Amino acid sequence: MVAIRRHYDPIGLFVLALACGLGGGLLRDGLFIQTGPPAAMRNGGYIIAVLAGCMVAIVLFRYVERLSKPFLVFDALGTAAYGVVGASKAFEAGLAIPACIFVGVVNAVGSGLIRDVLVREEPLLFKPGQFYVIASLLGVAGFTLLAFVFHAPLVPSAILAIATTFVFRLLTILFDWKTRSVMRSPAS
Repeated sequence: MVAIRRHYDPIGLFVLALACGLGGGLLRDGLFIQTGPPAAMRNGGYIIAVLAGCMVAIVLFRYVERLSKPFLVFDALGTAAYGVVGASKAFEAGLAIPACIFVGVVNAVGSGLIRDVLVREEPLLFKPGQFYVIASLLGVAGFTLLAFVFHAPLVPSAILAIATTFVFRLLTILFDWKTRSVMRSPAS
């Protein structure tokens, strides 16, 4: 949607969608885990899914205002799942528990950071706003501790973590909870 609003051509739309859709996983696999080519490059289905998403975005663009709330719900669910997948893959690669949490959060929110950098906007990740990074951190840390420290069953740990992240994120959207700046501007 950002690419369409900025009047990008089809190539620009696809590249930005690729970075947004797969960026967290590319960071996870290419930068932190480094066990060969990223999963998104080994399986052509990822790129086909991004291409399909581009087509859907073009067709539904004029209805985007009505779809903004449902989109946030799907985004919250995706963020929750990506965090768990990232932490799990980091653990499988032998990373330490704190690193697993970090990689899980990067997997969940890294795509938005990449998008903002590519379109030359100040990353939302750095600005006060809704608790999407904190929601991700909460879920990923819970999953990592349950599954890899306390050795709880993997699937129930993942479901609980995804539900925790998802519900917390939805509550922040519903009640418009926001983070605040570390230091407030002096009154003029």
